[in-house]
Amino acid sequence: MSYDYDLLVIGAGPGGLAAAKRAAQYGVTVAIAEQAQLGGGCVNRGCIPKKLMVYAAAFARLNQDAIAYGWSGGEQQFDWQRFVVARDQEVERLQQVQMQALAKAGVAFIHDRAHFVDPHTVAVGNRTITAAKILLAVGGKPVKPELQGIEHALTSDDLFSLSALPQKITILGGGYIGVEFASILRGFGCDVTLMNHETCILSGFDADLAAAVHHGLVERGVQILCNTTISAIAPVPEGFRVSLEGDCPKTLTVDVVLAATGRVPQLDGLNLDKAGVEADQKAIAVDDDSRTNQPHIFAIGDCTNRLQLTPVARAEGKAFADTAFGKHAQTLNYDYVPSAVCSDPEAASVGMSEAKARKQYGDVVRCYQTEFQPLFYSLTDRAAKSLVKLVVDNATDRVLGVHMVGDHAAEIVQSLAVSMPVGLTKRALDQAIGIHPSSAEELFALE
Repeated sequence: MSYDYDLLVIGAGPGGLAAAKRAAQYGVTVAIAEQAQLGGGCVNRGCIPKKLMVYAAAFARLNQDAIAYGWSGGEQQFDWQRFVVARDQEVERLQQVQMQALAKAGVAFIHDRAHFVDPHTVAVGNRTITAAKILLAVGGKPVKPELQGIEHALTSDDLFSLSALPQKITILGGGYIGVEFASILRGFGCDVTLMNHETCILSGFDADLAAAVHHGLVERGVQILCNTTISAIAPVPEGFRVSLEGDCPKTLTVDVVLAATGRVPQLDGLNLDKAGVEADQKAIAVDDDSRTNQPHIFAIGDCTNRLQLTPVARAEGKAFADTAFGKHAQTLNYDYVPSAVCSDPEAASVGMSEAKARKQYGDVVRCYQTEFQPLFYSLTDRAAKSLVKLVVDNATDRVLGVHMVGDHAAEIVQSLAVSMPVGLTKRALDQAIGIHPSSAEELFALE
């Protein structure tokens, strides 16, 4: 049977774009359909604009630090509107870069909504397309909890469209999204209350890392309420009245409520049933080759039940194309995928947390850690501390996890993702000679 394309990709985020371009390199015909903007959540409503906000917020404290280094002080005002224009221009530039990359690769781009008609046929706008293989890379979307007045709460997507910064904001959710926006908005001078229904923030990370970030945020003026959640949100003339329950029952009046309680796969309207594709717990179930229960339909990225990270989606897209069209199978190792929290203080991890390591390896696990003040802060009035922690299998000396809180944590920790899968040992770190003075050299001096 002949098809319009060898491959149709639904979703033009990092994973879908990587898969489409890599597949085209193997000489197959490829089309990619996207109902929104090129780049997906990462470029338009996630990683890129968020990191630009992180940079912008950091200048408030950096300008204060500059005085300690001899620079003349002076009152400086932050112009939110001017920043938003610059941020959005960069997002648009990246969209154009992706458009040009698709054209150069020979990938047909269809800017419209797609849904299945049958296992090999997809309706895209007012036309139908057939494909031998179909890749779902539709990403995820924010999800709100069910509570009274939740319709008044914004999601992380909505924050990028704020016309003005709020004076007071309440954030529900202590995961990395809630923590990052709490840090960003506090940096802009907002009054921030962050609440989490669990006993600590960043519950998926190492406990010492989470505690260090918690301490750093509180020092910077973020109010954190754990074992506390929102019971109701109601509009009032001053903004919104937020009723809290749990360990800290009280009422707050704020300008904005942010629900940062997680994300779910964006599967609405795909008509997966018409293709016979099974979804497990609202995510698309796939095997090691990203194949669904239908042998010619694949899925990658945030719409699956795997790690929801941009670099993972990109790697899955390339691995899919290599396996399906390059005829050399690529299987990803998810054990040593680094992750970061773009807060102030910044945090990053690769490998196992102490709790996970002890659960798997037991008493042979030994941890090494240190807390120190980076040289940069020695002239400032900031009591900023950095944390470095190693989780080690003492029986083999193998490093199971690396965790860091402090400036440049993400840049430092991700470099170890190269050596850990091939057996990085504590002895190897001890024997390494670092650069002085630097924060990274602390990894080589842990006792």
